[in-house]
Amino acid sequence: MSKHNFKLSVMSSMVAAMAIQSAPLQAQEQAEFIEEVLITGRAAKLYRVQSSNVGKLPTEPLESSQTVSALTVELIEDQGARDAGDLYRNISGVSFYSFAGVSARGFRQEEIYYDGLRGDPNAGFAVPQLFNIQRVEFLKGPAGMLYGPGAPGGLFNYVTKKPTDTLQGTLRAVVGDEDRRGAMAEVSGPLSDSFSGRAGVFYEDKGLLRHHASQETEVVDLGLSYSLNHHTTATLQYTHYDMIRHGARLRGVPVDDEGNFITSVRWNHNEPTDFLKMRSEVAQFSIDSRPIEGLTLDATLRYNDADEAQNYHEMNRLFDSTGDGQVDSVRRQWREQERNQENVSFGANAVWDMDLDSNIRNRVLVGMDYFTGDENRFASRLTGENSPTEGLPPPLSLFNPVYGQVPTSTYDSAPVVPNEFSMERQGFYVLDEVTVGPVVMVGGLRYDSFEDDVNGEKYSDSQVSYRLGGVYRARDDVSLYAQYATSFEPQDPGSQIPQRGGPFDPSQGDMVEMGLKTALMGGRIQSSAAIYQIRRDNVLQDDPRGDVLDDGFDNLLPAGEVTSRGLELDLAVDITPDWVATVNYAYNRIRITEGFTEDARSLGDNIGDRFANAPEHTLGFWTRYQFGQSGWAVALGGDFVDERISVDDQVVQSYTIFDASVIYETGPWRAMLRMDNLLDEEYATAGFRERTGHYVGKPRTAFLELRYTIQ
Repeated sequence: MSKHNFKLSVMSSMVAAMAIQSAPLQAQEQAEFIEEVLITGRAAKLYRVQSSNVGKLPTEPLESSQTVSALTVELIEDQGARDAGDLYRNISGVSFYSFAGVSARGFRQEEIYYDGLRGDPNAGFAVPQLFNIQRVEFLKGPAGMLYGPGAPGGLFNYVTKKPTDTLQGTLRAVVGDEDRRGAMAEVSGPLSDSFSGRAGVFYEDKGLLRHHASQETEVVDLGLSYSLNHHTTATLQYTHYDMIRHGARLRGVPVDDEGNFITSVRWNHNEPTDFLKMRSEVAQFSIDSRPIEGLTLDATLRYNDADEAQNYHEMNRLFDSTGDGQVDSVRRQWREQERNQENVSFGANAVWDMDLDSNIRNRVLVGMDYFTGDENRFASRLTGENSPTEGLPPPLSLFNPVYGQVPTSTYDSAPVVPNEFSMERQGFYVLDEVTVGPVVMVGGLRYDSFEDDVNGEKYSDSQVSYRLGGVYRARDDVSLYAQYATSFEPQDPGSQIPQRGGPFDPSQGDMVEMGLKTALMGGRIQSSAAIYQIRRDNVLQDDPRGDVLDDGFDNLLPAGEVTSRGLELDLAVDITPDWVATVNYAYNRIRITEGFTEDARSLGDNIGDRFANAPEHTLGFWTRYQFGQSGWAVALGGDFVDERISVDDQVVQSYTIFDASVIYETGPWRAMLRMDNLLDEEYATAGFRERTGHYVGKPRTAFLELRYTIQ
């Protein structure tokens, strides 16, 4: 028995044992819930989030001056999403920037939060998995007043699944093309009058489109909650992530200047023996309390320990090997990298909610957060060679690649180059919200300080951020809102090293936004419209000269000021009790409005330049129809992303793709047939450098998932 099957067997036994213990307590209630869903139609119950905590004050959408896109577990399941990249189409203004990063309102965004705290378990190069996620929240615009330093386009917060006081459990299996197979099991429910538990395991193995590339993912998720009394609950969670990509780390596929792939989208620059491995251990403890009426307290401590190792061939230069004027091969470099990171996050909040009189309500939030992290990086690779010699990676044909010509063990690698980073972030904030009749006014202030240590060189600074907002409830189902917020973000420690041109000053900016929100026809039609302007300085961009020092690190340059202006429209509608649809559209225009800082004037002013991977127009939709009480449902989704440019100004062509699901439910059983990219469109999700090509989108793929709900 393999280690994966052994772990899966052990965890499945744990899940089954827990289900047997809990079933007598909740079987009748769960059966009634399932019956209700089938009778009334699940569609009307899907995709609705009535309140979100990402703003740190639980607030209904129509009473908030912030814009939040919240994706429910029902939407995640109906779209067959396995990682965050499967969901971006559902968030207006968000699209791919790279394999693991996104473009949000035009800005590159890679900051990830879990339950409101820093501590991404994916080590920066893996896309967040969704198995243990209850809800995905995207808080649009600068969130610095509440969360501290971060990109101004928005912030992702992943709300993890917690133990529940009612029985909830599922067993799932999946098979599909690209050699996809997997199994999942999870159960949550009461263990006694005071304790509730959760146990889950996920395993999946699938191909990654490119030749000899595949991915194995394993997640083990455990949780235990203890109710001290009716007012206080403590929760302990542990999650283990284990992932390996064979024949990876994946870059793109070369294109011409018009964005056309010049070889098969399945072409792979990696050898079959290349790999990317990631292991992460996360422990989290949280406590929530309502000691007296009107006062809510919460505190969370999160610990994350992650290791990542990569051995891969990097594309270094495209060339013409036959002299016929056509590019047909690529020279490669061999890179060995190891990243080890350990971090601790802590956050605490107190909310005092009081009615000053019958027409005035006041809520005050006081909080703090702290983050410290250490990261050690080691890199060893061949540098600077542009022609094949003995012991170097041989060139690879774009059209007839021959792998395994030279064992990697014979490469004459450069010495190991260590880079050690550590960072410390702390912030204190206060927010006051006053509601007077139909008017909601909010104002907040935050003080941040940070200190980074990059190979013994220390960088520190502090900043005050603030937010002002207001909401006018024109009717119970219509509100107008506006807000102004500032942002502050130290440069990533990895960007501060001299090899990349660092150190660089922090980035600062501000945003003004206004809009309209509705919940018409008793909430059957929920919509929002927003217009915004974001300004930001010292935004690091890739140096067009690439690796200036020929040391394996692409150089960076800071732009003087960047301005992003846009419009976003979101609609979620229950067309009938059995038919639901969501549509989102975004327009964004982001340009450099002040040129590069003085040390980069030699490259030109660049005022008016577009930003890489920032589309001006995006459109996404998802619709689901259930055929009465038959148990059958169908769903269709679409995603349009406008033309963009790559880091090296090559065209990234626009694309439109469609996905569909067919679902059948009867009693505790649920079967779903999911097909991505129905028309088998060949497209690029984003563009990188000319030498590394464009990131390739999924071809037409399908899988079948079978689910059994524990009763």
